Amino acid sequence: MIGNKETRLLDSNILIYAYDSSEKEKHVIAKNLIADCWKRKKIYALSVQNLSELFFITTKKITNPVKPDEMKKNIQDIISFTNFNILDINKNSILAAMDISSEIGISYWDALIASVMKENHIHTIVTENDKDFKKIPWIKVINPFI
Repeated sequence: MIGNKETRLLDSNILIYAYDSSEKEKHVIAKNLIADCWKRKKIYALSVQNLSELFFITTKKITNPVKPDEMKKNIQDIISFTNFNILDINKNSILAAMDISSEIGISYWDALIASVMKENHIHTIVTENDKDFKKIPWIKVINPFI
């Protein structure tokens, strides 16, 4: 068991805004959230899916892409740092995500994050995507941008 009532998962969009300065206000908020973890004020959970999306989006899709080697180093630092709990995906996560997706009517990728959270007893997500995650009854959603 990883989670406790204090543990929150940071969604990919929060991580991406921390590296993408095209939306200044969101960039500052996201950087401050992550800085709290680096300063050991908070412990956050991240799914390996979040880290994969972070790498792909920040090296290919943002206005000023990060060099792949630089982002790889950033992700290695995140993985190594004890205040980030990295959550793996397994066969049970995948099967549960299929059920969640069809039963609740959200994307498979959001359902996969939800299933990994449930397996690890994490009930709070920090995300901009409150529309979809609010549909999941066991997840509390915090949108830091509203």
